[in-house]
Amino acid sequence: YYAVLFSNTLLDQNDLTYQNLSKNLRETAEKQPGYLGIESYRNPQDGKGITISYWKSLEAVTLWKKHADHLIAQQYGRDIAYDNYSVRVCEVQRECHFNKDPDH
Repeated sequence: YYAVLFSNTLLDQNDLTYQNLSKNLRETAEKQPGYLGIESYRNPQDGKGITISYWKSLEAVTLWKKHADHLIAQQYGRDIAYDNYSVRVCEVQRECHFNKDPDH
């Protein structure tokens, strides 16, 4: 499967339009063919963050990149929300897990 790493720096962490776009985009992504999951983290001190989405195939990654709602969010990000960002698409070749608490 594939991981799309989207690292970025927000200009304004209190941007309500960005927050709503992000929430709606996540809900839309969850309904896309090939979607496997998402993780997202943000440092409140400097606005730097990373979102990692997981996809079954490169085709699914490409279809998501071209999705109309995603294109709107990309434009908003470039025009208003982000100081900078990088996108990396990686093939996951291996994974392992550890969990001290087996109930979680």
